[in-house]
This record gives sequence, C-alpha cells and structure tokens, in this order.
Amino acid sequence: MSSYPLYLDHAATTPVDQRVLEAMWPFFREQYGNASSKLHPQGWEAAEAVSLAREQVAELIGCIPEEIIFTSGATESLNLALRGVAAAYASKGNHIITCNTEHRAVLDTCEVLEKNGMILTKLYVDANGNIDLDQLRNAISSKTILIALMHANNETGVIHPINEIGKIAKEKSVLFLCDASQSAGKIPLNVLESEIDLLAFSAHKLYGPKGVGALYVRRKNPRVQLVSHITGGGQERGLRSGTLNVPGIIGLGKAAEIAKNEILHDAKRLTLMREKMEKTFHQHLKVSINGNSTNRLPHISNCCFHLENHASLIGRLATIVAISNGSACSSELQTPSHVLNAMGLNDKESRSSIRFSLGRETDENLLTQKTEEIIFLIRELQKEENING
Repeated sequence: MSSYPLYLDHAATTPVDQRVLEAMWPFFREQYGNASSKLHPQGWEAAEAVSLAREQVAELIGCIPEEIIFTSGATESLNLALRGVAAAYASKGNHIITCNTEHRAVLDTCEVLEKNGMILTKLYVDANGNIDLDQLRNAISSKTILIALMHANNETGVIHPINEIGKIAKEKSVLFLCDASQSAGKIPLNVLESEIDLLAFSAHKLYGPKGVGALYVRRKNPRVQLVSHITGGGQERGLRSGTLNVPGIIGLGKAAEIAKNEILHDAKRLTLMREKMEKTFHQHLKVSINGNSTNRLPHISNCCFHLENHASLIGRLATIVAISNGSACSSELQTPSHVLNAMGLNDKESRSSIRFSLGRETDENLLTQKTEEIIFLIRELQKEENING
C-alpha cells in the first residue's frame, strides 16, 4: 500500500473505517442469519441488528427509522424514487424538474422517463455552479410532481440551498427528491428541517462498505407513495424486495453513527487542509477553482490548471496522487465533464481540471509534500508547452 500514490479521490469512494469493519465482521460467519427468518435465534439476531442500523441511519439525517429503505446504493435509491414517483403520481401530473449538473444516475433516469412520456425541465447553473431559485419557481406548473436536486455536487462540491428548495416545493405541493451521496455524513443534514420528501445516499461515500445504501421516504405531511420496481419477497415495506444485505446494512449503520459523532471535527480539519492546498497552488501556478469558493463541501477542490495537454497532466499526476477529473461513474466515457461544461468551461478547460477530494485518513504532512510535487510537475508541463508552442 505504501507504494500507492496518495489517495485523493474520496468523492469516488472511501476506505471502510476500521470501526465499521469490526461491526460488520461477526455477521459474515457467526451471526449469519437471514433477517427475514422469524422462527429461530439466528434470524432474530440479524433482524435486531438491521433494526439498530436503521435507527443509526435515521439519526444521521433526522428522520424516524420506519422512513429508511435499504438498497444497494444511491443509484438504486434514486431509480426507485424517480421511477416510483412517476408511476405513483401519474394521475396528478407528468412533469419533473432537475438540473443539468446532476449526477448521471438522476439525469439518465429522467431521460428514460422522458422517452416514456414524462416532461423534463433541466435548470441551468451560473459560472459558480449555483442554481437560480426564481428559475425553479417559474418552472413549476400544475403538472409538476417532483423536483430532483442534489444537496452538493459530486464534482465541484457546490452546495445547493436545500432549505429554500424544500420550502418552494412545499408551497407548491411538489415532492422534493435530494441526492445526498456526497453530503451525507460530511455536513449536517436534516430532512425535516429542509422539507425533503425523498433522499438517497450510499455507504461507501462515508467510510462504509460498497453495495449498500439508503432511501429516505417521508411518511407524514405528506406521506410519499412509490411504486416498486423490484418485487418478490416484500422486504423493506414492499418497496425493495430481496434478501437484506445484513453485513452491509450494519456497516452503513455504524458508518452513519460515526459520521454523526465526528462530522464537525472532520469538516473543520478537511476544510483547513483543502484551503492550505489551494492557497499553495495559487501562490505558484495559474489555477482556477471551479465552483462556489465558499459554499462548498469541506473535502472537495476542483482545480483548472489551464494546460493544453490534459492527457499528459492526468497521466503524470497519477504517479503522485490518486485523483479524478470528473465523476467516477462517468470516467470511462472519456468525455468532458457535463458539470463543468454547464458552468461555462470549454472542453479544454474541463479536461485540464482535476478533482481533489480529501478524506478522514488524509495525512496533512503528506498532502503538503504531494502538493509541492504537483506544483513541480505542472511547471514542467507548462515549460514543455511553451517550448512546443
């Protein structure tokens, strides 16, 4: 592991916290019961552990345990929410509002629904990645059934004003779905205070295991209705049939508990490290920070280095730090970031932008060292471009 580059891609995934691993471990071999088995102690133990995890997750986002549905991750949660609302509220309307900087899990699903008869409105963002609340208000019609807007952007870390969005949705009697994949466990979040009706996130973004996530579904004022697209066993209130991933769910629960207890400490530490890194870049390089410089998640920094040879930049940086130039889910597409393009960056600027995302285990001294190495590397690339240009 010591030969690996410094991992600065925590927005893509995080290492499982040792405390989470210890909580999960017994449920692979010793307490291996099926949580749906009601006639023996092994099943009871599993069900009790799942119940505790549901409470832990609920406490993280400020809801009651009965409003938590366990899934395989945020992508499934978002699909269940989007497709489920479209089917359940078809008699009320066929209009969904989202934004052109949403994750592909939202955009692609909305576009599928659009092909099947839904009307889709994509809000624009300004150069800092902010949405216009007046544009949102004006987009709502009598046929609008859902607003689907993320809490914080996965590429830039820009935080949307979810309290104001929730208030607008409530006033217009429109449901509000929030993708909190990047924000859950990173900054304070309360679904009741923000008037959120549906909220999705994954365990692996907050130091839990991959392959498990949650969907919050409001049960009161209003009671949200969903049509399930996975049937078979009736688990998770009939919304997500299938044998529960007990070890994964326990891992998500423990990760949520740890995050709730340490969220302010982690946010302060990561913000200071990120600001130090960005300040050092600014002192030695021509660099722009993509996104709102103040209203951002503490762990994400998206930097444009204004280089012509973006392929060389990515290739050489990979020997120093593990980073990304966009969403991990879209990295295989080899296309400019739709998020950065929506903010007004051209393809060259988008391709020469790097997302650095720090984490709980990021060492400040090592980060300082790697920052200096990055600066040296980029200066060398700039010299090469000046000579060849």
